[in-house]
Amino acid sequence: MDFRWNDEELAFRDEIRAFIAENLPSNWKEQVGDTEGEERDDFERAFGKKMGERRYLAIGWPEEYGGLGWSPMQQLIFNEEMARAKAPRSFLGPGVFQVAASLITHGTDEQKRQFLPPIAKGEERWCTLFSEPNAGSDLASLQTAAVEDGDDFIINGQKIWSSNAHKSEHGILLARTDPDAPKHKGISYFLVDMDTPGMTIQPIINMVGVHHFNAVFFDNVRIPRNRMLGPQNRGWYVATTSLNVERSGIRFHVPMEALFDELVTFVRDSAHDNGFDPLAKHPHLRAKLAEAACKVRMSRLLSYRVAWQQSHGSPPSYEASLSKLVATELAQKMTELGMEVLGLYGQVGPGRGAKLRGKMDRLYRAQRAATLGAGTSEIQRTLIARRGLGMGQAQ
Repeated sequence: MDFRWNDEELAFRDEIRAFIAENLPSNWKEQVGDTEGEERDDFERAFGKKMGERRYLAIGWPEEYGGLGWSPMQQLIFNEEMARAKAPRSFLGPGVFQVAASLITHGTDEQKRQFLPPIAKGEERWCTLFSEPNAGSDLASLQTAAVEDGDDFIINGQKIWSSNAHKSEHGILLARTDPDAPKHKGISYFLVDMDTPGMTIQPIINMVGVHHFNAVFFDNVRIPRNRMLGPQNRGWYVATTSLNVERSGIRFHVPMEALFDELVTFVRDSAHDNGFDPLAKHPHLRAKLAEAACKVRMSRLLSYRVAWQQSHGSPPSYEASLSKLVATELAQKMTELGMEVLGLYGQVGPGRGAKLRGKMDRLYRAQRAATLGAGTSEIQRTLIARRGLGMGQAQ
């Protein structure tokens, strides 16, 4: 792999930075709120539509589906710059990545015409309806049932941890259509309108105090047969398209690299007029920061590797799991280091006297879930062992 950017890629990065500078104020979170609220939601939707006007939401899609056909390396540069700018992410979620990839690969012409253009224009949001109370890491154990009834399927069951389901127009749903088949072979994949009668969305307030997750209940919900994506009882294999895309982005890595830079700056500039040595003189802390710097670099290169493989026609498998595993575990270690660097200041929220804008406590708590979404670290290690090292396979 050649780690150098060529002239075309450097010019492309400048183009994306110019778009961000023109359309996203650097203090936008201070203007509209850092977590939830109607004002923030309106801002994110407006920004999403600006991106849609430039087709920036469909950067990797083929041009015939309204995309730009950018190379994997261009997509990496775009996502890297968006993450560094802390741009709103709600329109860079399931619709743009998982749903679009599955639709383009497995969808009918009618499904592509109906669902892809609104995603590309930033007009509609999607959520994921996969996990259940007893089917998270072992997702194929899901029990939400889809029973055929003429031209419809009747859905009954519960989904959980559905991010932004309360803000989404559509969802992608896995449900069991053959209860007697082996668990991976009796599942089908559906495209669901979130306002369908019989669906109930209940908020789950996370440990940071934010309404991001939801529980979604299905009570005799009717879904037309033409909303099934891919063949019946083959939904698990359609879902792997979605999950591999979710695991392969640089989005897990960049926020932690930015946090590392902030911690280094804080340590260098730490005041020492209280009679104590500046933080930068503590050997123990210097060693920890040096170790973190190595892990940050490794995480970045692993994410680059995934994009490089894609650009050379070699779809990543265990490499995507490796990138996701390292980046999300780094996120937890980095916030732990941040709490140690700030000491008691790490417990102070935004406001007077806060250090690093009072965000460290919230980041520390939020990253507890980083290694759960898109497959736990244990699942990623299993995939790496089986697909990357050939372990645990029948001889």
